[in-house]
Amino acid sequence: MKTGFGERLFGCLVLPGFVALIMPLALFDMYWGHELWGDFAPAWPGGAYAFAGVVGALVPVVFFAWVAPLTRMDWKRNRARSLAWVAASLPGLGTCYLVAGVIATTVRPKRRRNWDSGCYSEGGPCWVHVHYPWLWVVGLVSTLVAAALLITLLVRLSRRAAPTPPSTSGPAAAPTPRSPTGTGGRRPPA
Repeated sequence: MKTGFGERLFGCLVLPGFVALIMPLALFDMYWGHELWGDFAPAWPGGAYAFAGVVGALVPVVFFAWVAPLTRMDWKRNRARSLAWVAASLPGLGTCYLVAGVIATTVRPKRRRNWDSGCYSEGGPCWVHVHYPWLWVVGLVSTLVAAALLITLLVRLSRRAAPTPPSTSGPAAAPTPRSPTGTGGRRPPA
């Protein structure tokens, strides 16, 4: 069975593509995670819990900013315009990575033996969970509330934008002289 050049190229790009997608999250954790949760989050107005609430509320918003342009694509109709919509979704994708990086910096290692001094150093994931034990609840609740508000807003906007069908409860049309039954083209009641 022969494989095409495109299939072989895709096979060769899977691993480097995966590494390119995961690498920003790992670098974010290594270089900015401790400063973010050790210095920046406690100094945020309202403290680290308020910061976690803001980050949690950003999750559905940035996901929508990434996905909304992609729903406008139609490759069959216009490839150039579809490519422009893909380019318009890239800032949302970058923001999704940033928010995911902020969230990933609070993840503790699964095994307790991997909780080294770096884990408990100020701003480390273990330190964050010791000083702010309900951080994940605040983030999760704010994510769910923001998603519910966003969905409600989108439903209301779609109802407003949808054309209203003609009313069938209005007065009946008057018979026209051209109709043989005098019913104006409507069928007589049975």
